[in-house]
Amino acid sequence: MATPKEALPRLMEIDGCIGACIVDASSGMMLAASGSSAAMNLEVAAAGNTDVVRAKRKTMKALALNDSIEDILITLGKQYHLIRPLSSNDSLFIYLALDKSKSNLAMARHALASVEKDLAI
Repeated sequence: MATPKEALPRLMEIDGCIGACIVDASSGMMLAASGSSAAMNLEVAAAGNTDVVRAKRKTMKALALNDSIEDILITLGKQYHLIRPLSSNDSLFIYLALDKSKSNLAMARHALASVEKDLAI
C-alpha cells in the first residue's frame, strides 16, 4: 500500500504526464500534487474537477443510476484529463493530466487504476 506522496511519482512516470494530484472531493483541496506549475495550475484544476465530479454524481442520482464512477475522461485538443474517484474512499479522487501527443490513453488508464488500487489513505 502506498501513501499519496508515494503514489505521485508512479503517476508522473506515466508517458505524457503533465501533472497529477489527489483531491478531496468535498472541499476541492489537494492532499498531494506533483507536476510542473508552469504547464498547469493544479490547485485550479483540483477545484474545477471537484465540480465535475459533483455534477456527474448529481446527474447519476437524478437518473437513479445505481452505480459508481470508475473514471471520467475529458479529451482536449492537446491533452487528456483523467479523474478517478478512489474505490476505497469516494470522497477522494486522483486527477491526471496527460500530453495527448506523448501518451497512450489505454495504458494511462491501466496505470492509473493500478496506482489507485495500491493507494492507502
